Order: sequence, then structure tokens, then C-alpha cells
Amino acid sequence: MGNTNIQVLFDAWNQALQTGDPKKVTLLYENDAILLPTISNQVRHSHDEIEDYFTHFLAKGPRGEINESNIRIFGDIAINSGVYTFSFKDDSSVSARFTFVYRWNQERWMIIEHHSSTMPE
Repeated sequence: MGNTNIQVLFDAWNQALQTGDPKKVTLLYENDAILLPTISNQVRHSHDEIEDYFTHFLAKGPRGEINESNIRIFGDIAINSGVYTFSFKDDSSVSARFTFVYRWNQERWMIIEHHSSTMPE
């Protein structure tokens, strides 16, 4: 499993955002995944809580782009961390630091941890 395959997991996540369907995004997260989201102070611990976050986030029409990516793979765990920028349909944008932690479940890579925080000024 090479770094390229981990990189495309972000592309799949970003494409799920483009559908505008929070269920499609949520399905990329493991059932017990943790989401520390960019524009909410609430830690999300379940599919219901993660879907609730994306319902509000997707209403803004986000499109993500990675500015810096650092991928490391440790057996069935892969980590991609760096910086991404979201642009929104109102022409605003936000840059944030991210960490995606994925676990291979013998079929596909699932997000088990996703931390996103806006860049400090």
C-alpha cells in the first residue's frame, strides 16, 4: 500500500463533500471514529454526530484542496497530516491544519480519527 493510495483517500472524501450528501461523507468514517471538526467546538463521537456536523458544513458548499500532505503508514494504520484550504460557495475560504488517521479493515481504508483546526493568524 503506497502513499499514492492514501492520498486518493482525501480525493474520495473531497468528492463525497461535492455530493452535498452528509450520509456519503459519514460512510467514510468508521462507526467509532472521532471527528474534531474545523467549524464546531463539539467533538463528534458517532455516525449521528458526524453526520450532523456535515449537514451544516456541506450547506456552505465546501471544496477542499491540500496545500501540504505528510503520509506515513504503519501496518494497518495510515496517517495523512498537513494543511488544506476550503473554499465555499460564498467565495470565502479557510486554511486549516488536518490529521486523518485511517485503519485498513481488510476491505478498505476507513477514517478512524479526523482532526481539523483553523490556522492561527
